[in-house]
Amino acid sequence: MMELKKTVLGIELGSTRIKAVLIDDRHLPIASGDFEWENQLVDGIWTYSMDMVHTGLQSCFARLREDVKARFGQELTTVGAIGVSAMMHGYLPFDKDGKQLAEFRTWRNTITGEAAEKLTALFGFNIPQRWSIAHLYQAILNGEEHVKDIAFLTTLAGYIHWRLSGEKLMGVGEASGMFPIDSAALDYDEGMVQKFSALTGIDLRAIMPKVLPAGASAGTLTKAGALFLDPTGTLQPGIPVAPCEGDAGTGMVATNSVRVRTGNVSAGTSDFAMIVTDKPLGVHREIDMVTTPDGLPVAMVHCNNCTSDINAWVNLFSEFCELMGVDTGKGELFARLFRKALEGDADCGGLLSYNYYSGEGVTDLDEGRPVFARTPDAAFTLANFMRTHLLSALATLKIGLDILTRTEHVEIDKLYGHGGFFKTPEVGQRMLSAAVGAPVSVMETAGEGGPYGMALLAAYMLWRDEGESLPDYLDGKVFADAKSTTLMADASDAAGFNIFLTRYKKALPMERAAVETM
Repeated sequence: MMELKKTVLGIELGSTRIKAVLIDDRHLPIASGDFEWENQLVDGIWTYSMDMVHTGLQSCFARLREDVKARFGQELTTVGAIGVSAMMHGYLPFDKDGKQLAEFRTWRNTITGEAAEKLTALFGFNIPQRWSIAHLYQAILNGEEHVKDIAFLTTLAGYIHWRLSGEKLMGVGEASGMFPIDSAALDYDEGMVQKFSALTGIDLRAIMPKVLPAGASAGTLTKAGALFLDPTGTLQPGIPVAPCEGDAGTGMVATNSVRVRTGNVSAGTSDFAMIVTDKPLGVHREIDMVTTPDGLPVAMVHCNNCTSDINAWVNLFSEFCELMGVDTGKGELFARLFRKALEGDADCGGLLSYNYYSGEGVTDLDEGRPVFARTPDAAFTLANFMRTHLLSALATLKIGLDILTRTEHVEIDKLYGHGGFFKTPEVGQRMLSAAVGAPVSVMETAGEGGPYGMALLAAYMLWRDEGESLPDYLDGKVFADAKSTTLMADASDAAGFNIFLTRYKKALPMERAAVETM
C-alpha cells in the first residue's frame, strides 16, 4: 500500500492524447492513464468539442485509477496535489453564467492574420495568430455578436482548472500565450493592457485569468471538481491544485530547461523550440516571446506541423503489411522505419516533402497541403524517403531558429528533446542535432513529457523548501541523478541538412501553389 498523500498527479491535454502521470515523492512515475483523440475541422475552424474534452479527461483519469488499482491494489481516493496543463493558446469565451459563447478555437488555426498584424504594430511586440488576444481582436474585427457577452476568456488548461477548483487563474507560462507578460511584475504587461483597452474599450483584467508564478497556491479541488474528473465519486475533494500551465512550460520543466541559456525542443503533432534568454530580442514574426513557469523570458519558435504526415505514411505502410499478411505492430513499424532513415543520403538524395497539414506561420501560409515531390533522377529509396519526412518535420523549425542564432546571436549550447519524434533511440536526436548544429540530449523520462512536467510543478508547489527557486528544485531534487543520452551529429549530417533546407526553401512556391490549386 502506498501513501497517497505522498503522490502528485499531472494531467495534460495534448493534441493527440490526454495523459495523466502519477509520481511519488522521489519524483518517479508510478502510474499513468491516457485517452487518444484528434481535432476536427468544423466550418473552417480547428476545434475539439467540449463533450470530447469532458469524456476524454474522465476516461483518462479512469484508466489511471485502473492502473493504480492493478499496481498497488488500492483505490485512488486522493493525492498530495494536482496540476493540469494543455495545448497553449486558443480561444474559449464564456458569459457571466458560464455558458460557452463560441467553439473552442485551437492553436492550429491561422484565421487571425489581420488581428495579429495590427496588434503587433500596436504593441511593438510579436503577437502570433494562435494567441488568445489575436483571436479576441479578430472576433471584434469580424463583428462577432458574442464578443459583447464575454465575461471570462481563457484557454483549455484555464478552463479545466476552473472546472476543478472554481478559480479563474493560470500559471504565468500559460498566460504568456494569451497576452504579453511583464517578467518583472509576473503579470500581463500593463502598458499593453491599456493600449488594448484604448483600442477596443475592453478591460482585459476583468475577463482574463489572474496570473500566478510556479509554486503559488491555485485553489483546491472542489466537490464539483472531483466529480467532474471522477464521476464515480471515488476521488475526494480538498486536494491542493497547482497553477495550470501550457504544454510549452511543462516541456521546459520535464527537460530541466528553465535556466537562462538552456533550451528544449518538443516534437509531436507540432514542434517548438524554447530558448530561455537573458536579453531583449527584436520583433520577429517567426519568434514568440513567452515565459518559463516562473516568469523568465523565453524565445519560442513554434511550428504547427511536425509528425502528422509521418504518421500518415506509417499508417499506409501498416496497411501494406496487413495486405501482405505480415503482423507488424505499429510501434515496431515506426522504430524500423525511423532507423532506416539513418541509412539514407545526408541530403535525402534529391527527394523533398512538405508536412503542412495546416497553415504555418513561420513560412507565412494560412493553409497547408502535404506534398511529396522528387526529380526523375532522385535516389528514390525507402531510406531516403523516410529521411526526407524526418528532415521535413524539422525544416520549418530550423528556419525560425536561424533567426535566433544568426540575427539575434542567441547561443545554443545544448538542447533537450522530448516527444514522439525522439521515441526511437538516436534517430530523432541525430536529425535535430544536424539541423541546429548543437548536441541534443534526451532524458530517460522524456517519454512522459508534458504530464510529467506538470506533476513536477505540482510537486514544487507542495514540497519545495522556503525560498527555493524552480531551477534549484529541479536541479537538486529531481534531475540530480537523471539518466540521459547526448548525441552530436557529424559534419556530413549537418551539411546534408543544409543542402536539403536550401532545396526546401527554394521550392516553397510549390507548396503555395498546392494550397491555391488543391
